[in-house]
Amino acid sequence: MSKLGLKNLAVCSWSLQPKSPEELFRGLAVIGLKRLQIALDPLRESPQVWGKFSELCQAEGVELASGMFVTAGEDYSTPETIKQTGGVVPDNTWEENWRNIQADAEVAAKLGVKLVTFHAGFLPHEATDPDFNKLLDRIATIADLFAAKGIDLGFETGQETAETLKSFLQQLDRKNVGVNFDPANMILYQKGDPIQALRVLAPWLKQCHIKDATKTKVPGNWGEEVPAGTGQVDWKAFFQTLEELGFEGNLCIEREAGTQRVQDIRTARQMVEAILQ
Repeated sequence: MSKLGLKNLAVCSWSLQPKSPEELFRGLAVIGLKRLQIALDPLRESPQVWGKFSELCQAEGVELASGMFVTAGEDYSTPETIKQTGGVVPDNTWEENWRNIQADAEVAAKLGVKLVTFHAGFLPHEATDPDFNKLLDRIATIADLFAAKGIDLGFETGQETAETLKSFLQQLDRKNVGVNFDPANMILYQKGDPIQALRVLAPWLKQCHIKDATKTKVPGNWGEEVPAGTGQVDWKAFFQTLEELGFEGNLCIEREAGTQRVQDIRTARQMVEAILQ
């Protein structure tokens, strides 16, 4: 039915919370996949543990689909705390973040990955917002850093509506910048229907996360991330839409909650394969 399939699937390394490459590879073996979206920060922070990661991947036959970095000082306690602390919006963490991002870009270049994703933070809805131009400048600076290394940049979706993100991307006007589409985040942040959002952001689609969630019943609190296939994402409609859009990129399975992540990711892999077969 689909051009998408097992070849597009990957695992988000941070979902497995590995303390070493060997631990990460053991998890992949149980899941039955050999493609990764790799968290770059551990490689930057702990070269004594991760310094030979590229060679180990080659020896294990593991392919790197993309990379990811996080920003300093983030507090995910509530939607409001992450709005105040997330991404490259806060001034008090910008210098530290810029140092780390430059080092992460070097790591990504050495690994040979061609796409790196991150949470930019809450994008202002209006160009008149005092934070708008500041954030536009910071993102442009980051985008140009990665572009110089031949690497694309993907914004994680969810912290704003698809229309707000579309408008920001249009004004940013960087060919190497697009979207890492996460349908669960649209639900967790209550920022609109994932399928409609996918269509709005289609021209910028660079990668998708396979993650699921249910809406919050208490305004101001988080919804719940749940194993893929058990939440409110309409996966058949999701993949049908990707098919209509002609998307052939990475589908990276992400699981950031729960105590049986390897099994949950394996279940997600089986769900995707069942729909795409």
